[in-house]
Amino acid sequence: MSTTNGTTKITGALDEGHIFEWYPLDLIRDHEQQKQHEHNDQLQNGSDGTTHKPDRFALVVLNQPLTHLGLVKRLWKNASIRVAADGGANCLYDVAGKNGDHEFDDLTAIIGDLDSLTTETRTYFTTHSSSPTASPTAIIHEPSQYSTDFAKSVDYLRGPSCSKPDAPPPNIVAIGGLGGRVDQGLSQLHHLYLFQSSPTYADGRMYLFSGESLTFLLKSGTHRIRVREPGQVNQPEKDVFAKWVGILPVKEPSRIWTKGLEWDVEDWPTEFGGQVSTSNHVLPETEVVEVRTTRDVLFTIALRDV
Repeated sequence: MSTTNGTTKITGALDEGHIFEWYPLDLIRDHEQQKQHEHNDQLQNGSDGTTHKPDRFALVVLNQPLTHLGLVKRLWKNASIRVAADGGANCLYDVAGKNGDHEFDDLTAIIGDLDSLTTETRTYFTTHSSSPTASPTAIIHEPSQYSTDFAKSVDYLRGPSCSKPDAPPPNIVAIGGLGGRVDQGLSQLHHLYLFQSSPTYADGRMYLFSGESLTFLLKSGTHRIRVREPGQVNQPEKDVFAKWVGILPVKEPSRIWTKGLEWDVEDWPTEFGGQVSTSNHVLPETEVVEVRTTRDVLFTIALRDV
């Protein structure tokens, strides 16, 4: 594990507080396999041996070139609703529609100030559809310069147009947010904090995929993150995630406890300008990584090719 000041362990105690279960494998499980699991209604992969039903999620495509198309296609198929943040629609068109591929035609809306949306892309998505029964892509112009296109997309997905009566808000998965300009990348990380102010994720959870990693926010409490399917330890050819993990206190200092990593820590102070945990490793025998934190931190894990 890379740190600023070493990896000294400091023994301490912390009340577990809220306990959160995470199933990021649900997001990118093979679509046909996902449908089979959903037919059975529940998945047998709770960290405590219990079952759970996958949460629905909305996909936001941000304005960054789309690489790792296997991952993009998997997320697209598993999402319940799909929107593009302004120029994100150009990225979809460039890798598919422009080449006669209708994989990404089923786009619900393009949202933002539309300063990046090309005429060619706009025409394509408002006149093409992969299904004769699908509605044309909606073009939603939000001109405010005091909000990003990403934020406008989140507001839309959490608003009345996409909400279901008596149903919790959908989780939101964003793709393409990292890998370009540094200020834009930091803005996407900022959004993970901005739109998850509830200590219990009452407004839904958010995930940020880049081509090489998945990042999400851990609120104060204990988190159990399933990183492998049950019974698939020591089978690296079946892994979705690679071994590298980081736990980043972007907003404020925290103290963390971990279990299931090569360099576990206890009551470990972490802050920017001090000790920061990067390049830790998930152990080959670990199915569930456990993290306790006193303050909100970002958890990031590398992806294998999907």
